[in-house]
Amino acid sequence: MASPLLAVILSFFIPGLGQFYTGQLFKAVLLFVLAVIFGALSTILIGIPFYLIVWIYSMYDAYTVAQKQAS
Repeated sequence: MASPLLAVILSFFIPGLGQFYTGQLFKAVLLFVLAVIFGALSTILIGIPFYLIVWIYSMYDAYTVAQKQAS
């Protein structure tokens, strides 16, 4: 049983870690790789909005999946 709060906290610090915690391994790797790519692209500014989208989605998805698992 996954804790929604812990899943959000994990994804807050490392995008994809909350998905890993809830057992979504493929999605965890995908979100982490996207965050790294967009983080690197943020040096030329185009990556910043995409990184924010991946980061926020990662937290939202981790919370909703963990909430479904808890009930």
